[in-house]
Amino acid sequence: MQPEMTDTRASAPVPRTAVPKTVLMCRPDHFAVTYRINPWMNPDLPTSTDLAVQQWETLHQAYLAQGFDVQLIDPIAGLNDMVYAANGGFTLDGHAYGAKFTYEERVPEGPAYMRWFGEHGFEVHEPEHVNEGEGDFLLSNGAILAGHGFRTSLESHDELRRIFDREVVSLRLVDPSFYHLDTAIAILDDANIAYLPGAFDDASRAELERRYPDAVIVDDQDASVLGLNSFGDGATMLIAQRAAGFERSLAERGYATVGLDLSELLRGGGGIKCCTLELRR
Repeated sequence: MQPEMTDTRASAPVPRTAVPKTVLMCRPDHFAVTYRINPWMNPDLPTSTDLAVQQWETLHQAYLAQGFDVQLIDPIAGLNDMVYAANGGFTLDGHAYGAKFTYEERVPEGPAYMRWFGEHGFEVHEPEHVNEGEGDFLLSNGAILAGHGFRTSLESHDELRRIFDREVVSLRLVDPSFYHLDTAIAILDDANIAYLPGAFDDASRAELERRYPDAVIVDDQDASVLGLNSFGDGATMLIAQRAAGFERSLAERGYATVGLDLSELLRGGGGIKCCTLELRR
């Protein structure tokens, strides 16, 4: 009798399908680190606005190369962090939920983004509670993953439920270096995510494990360069080029990657996803 043969070859990656994306961005024409509102910022170290613009432009061009519809909001002098467009609100089903920032330095961004939403056809909902938009609200498999603990209040999650009539999954962030949800979770496609377990409390981590048993787990080294602060179309992920382990994990799952250097913008506490607000009509 012939011995039973076992196929030990690794299974082929799952084919991925790109989904068209429309995003809002803001050129960092006024970027500078002149105050400290997160652990990444150090106003004692000079920053280069020119370099920030150059690096941002590589992201802008990469999105255009992917076929994204990229829309722009005009930067406003004195709003150093307006480049981090993700924090400007959350859009879904033609509605826009505005941002109400934690720190006074960023408060004027909220009305600026709400004006843009209103001028571009969204039904705008002015927030009652503190929240920092898509920095802490991520759409996944029809539900809204919603962070709280540092920049967004738990009460704002009730506003999300009322406005969008979607399931809202509250996740508590506990590491000050990962103060927004989009620094600790990356949306890979409608059903799949990557995340850093240590960024969450025990209950939130257990909920992520239950919902996403096959999630990509990212280590501290890749997270420390904001590797999870990435964005893609379901087939290609744009990620921090220094997040080598994350890149390998994505390739194993069948995702293409584009590695970018946004190191100057990282000094303000943001990366690829922070510079990107998805527009959903």
